[in-house]
Amino acid sequence: MTNPANRFSDILNNTFHLSAFRKGQREILDTVLAKRDVMAVLPTGGGKSLCYQFVAIHEQKLVIVISPLIALMRDQVHGLGQLGIASGALYSGQTDDEKRGVFSAIGRGGAYVLYLSPERAHKPGFKTWIKNQNVALFAIDEAHCVSQWGHDFREEYGFLAELKSLRPDVPVLALTASATPIVLDDIERSLALEKPERQVHGFYRPNLYYQVENCSDENEKNGFVIEALSRTPSGRILIYCGTRKQTEALSNTLAQRFDGVGFYHAGLDSDTRSETQARYIGSELRILVATNAFGMGIDQADVRLVIHYQLPANIDSLYQEMGRAGRDGLHSTCLLLYSKADKGLQSYFITNSDAPKAIIRLRWQNLEALVAYAEGGECRHSEILAYYKDKQRLTKCGHCDRCAPESARRVPRPEKSVSVKVRKRRRGESLTATSTGAAFRADKLAALESLKSWRLRIAKELDQPAFVIFSDKALRDLVEKNPQTLEDLEQVYGFGPAKIERFGLDVLTELKLCAAK
Repeated sequence: MTNPANRFSDILNNTFHLSAFRKGQREILDTVLAKRDVMAVLPTGGGKSLCYQFVAIHEQKLVIVISPLIALMRDQVHGLGQLGIASGALYSGQTDDEKRGVFSAIGRGGAYVLYLSPERAHKPGFKTWIKNQNVALFAIDEAHCVSQWGHDFREEYGFLAELKSLRPDVPVLALTASATPIVLDDIERSLALEKPERQVHGFYRPNLYYQVENCSDENEKNGFVIEALSRTPSGRILIYCGTRKQTEALSNTLAQRFDGVGFYHAGLDSDTRSETQARYIGSELRILVATNAFGMGIDQADVRLVIHYQLPANIDSLYQEMGRAGRDGLHSTCLLLYSKADKGLQSYFITNSDAPKAIIRLRWQNLEALVAYAEGGECRHSEILAYYKDKQRLTKCGHCDRCAPESARRVPRPEKSVSVKVRKRRRGESLTATSTGAAFRADKLAALESLKSWRLRIAKELDQPAFVIFSDKALRDLVEKNPQTLEDLEQVYGFGPAKIERFGLDVLTELKLCAAK
């Protein structure tokens, strides 16, 4: 009898030409092959596809993959074909002969990976057909799309709970690159999963340098973009904008200085979008300016720079889009350019949404969390790991703007675009005092540092990111206003009724201790 460990190694080496599993993959496979449901959170580029493709080979059965994008299905089928793995996809626009070829291959039995859209999985013909197939696994890719609490909800995902009723004997693997605990709860409920095991791995990306810059206007942002592009002479570059208009305007501006610049957004016709994507994948375009319509399923290994020109809607979107950098493991930079106007844009989107009130409230909370992250003062990677409740935790990564502000990987503030509100740090002067533009006296700096230490201690006790407790901006305002009562706290930035009730007395006590020193 073949040793299970040897069989795993044989498949990994001989079929997928890989020498070892990535973090979390083996744990996910062990659970799925034990016929248990799994919710797997692996970062962009973390090897999610192997977790279901491997099952088809190991079990020599059919694996059904629900995927939201035709282009992604085609790419996956092409890649599996190069590995000699039988696979196919069913989507709109195929000829009858193409569809018959897929069903004929499945009918021959053995390992087969079939990609479907969520809409096709809801069709009556599929429901009848699937009951009689030798299925090893249902894999739901981009599973966050099923949750109204997630950052990319899609109504067509709402029918996928039927899979469990159609084939209760088949385990479900729900896969996503970014989901908070509340979203995972909703995925579990929406897909009718049975006591799924949660596998959250790999949010730490040691090859990525995280940087956030507070910009006063677009001129300052443009200066950062040009500086960043000039320092990135090779590899692909992605620049995310919040609107279609901004996407085209920035693309036109950059095209005057750099070669291979293009833009992508949902307002373009499908042929233009497909052509632009193909040109980017084929390296004809090196720099792509895009809205969040671009990126899902894109797997380009050499993205050296990802810039967020405007604030996205939430941390999930930010992390997923940053995660498209450095998939080859080489050094890459992720730069977020943040201004007050960006918050206004996202506030406009939320205000004009017709989503239920509970969803609207969550979107406001998510936006405030992202703003607090942008204004935060702790290790960027550490905060991300705590936000997603990754099994791995850090205190200092050594490669973000907070841990390594003097790093050669950091994009420097361009001299010509320096805001009059921001002055250079003098030799020997505290970085904390000047990086935010606040000219604190020494006594206020001491109080600020004490409050940051208190915040970090509370964050660790509650297992939350420090920015969820209070942003740096809130702590600075706290020091400036020096409140003496709970009523005074109402006038401090970031102190709403819930925060005052939860932390008010502790904050006042900490301020008194600072004054006594």
